[in-house]
Amino acid sequence: MIKEAIILAGGLGTRLRSVVSDVPKCMAPVAGKPFLYFVINHLLNQGVDSFIFSVGYKSEMIIDYLNEQYPGLNKQFSTEAEPLGTGGAVKLACSLATEKNILILNGDTLFKIDVERVSDFHTSCDADCTLSLKPMNDFDRYGVVELNDDEGIASFQEKQQFKSGLINGGVYALNVARFLQEDLPQKFSFEKDYLEVYFDKRKMFGIIQDEYFIDIGIPEDFERAQVELRDRN
Repeated sequence: MIKEAIILAGGLGTRLRSVVSDVPKCMAPVAGKPFLYFVINHLLNQGVDSFIFSVGYKSEMIIDYLNEQYPGLNKQFSTEAEPLGTGGAVKLACSLATEKNILILNGDTLFKIDVERVSDFHTSCDADCTLSLKPMNDFDRYGVVELNDDEGIASFQEKQQFKSGLINGGVYALNVARFLQEDLPQKFSFEKDYLEVYFDKRKMFGIIQDEYFIDIGIPEDFERAQVELRDRN
């Protein structure tokens, strides 16, 4: 099973400025705790025991919190000197990875995937990258991922109004060595420049995970998280 995770924790949270003061997005207070708390605890409960935190904006705030609240956690920090995009952040953090396969996830999204199930699927497919997909109804905030019969990625559909579809939940299982072999620049988007460019050239698959999902990137969902995570906590 995959036991190592990269958490992308460098987001500025510009769309949350109206409701949250000047803190990294993953540190936004939800139900009395930084949102990152819920992300870490879900992974710990799933058996993940090694963490790489990709930090940039106000990184000292995140590092201090983690050292204080999780002193015994097996953790490393990958610090961006300048914003590298999601892909550049993943690439930099992957240089610290100790496992063949690693989980990648966003520090401002909680998607309660079954890590063992994702790991088994990723390994059995010998995948370069496996996307965890969330079924959703009546939405326009996310694009849609379509699958082939063998669960391989067939296409990415741009954001628009969808009656139903599978969204990219922002949690990936990644073969580290194969990813680092790609001819990718220092700064790039993991979604646009890796997934959407390579999905039909590499072994990329999707696994449907109809589990709890919340992305606090906009004020409405940030407020919803206050209620839902307080009740679940």
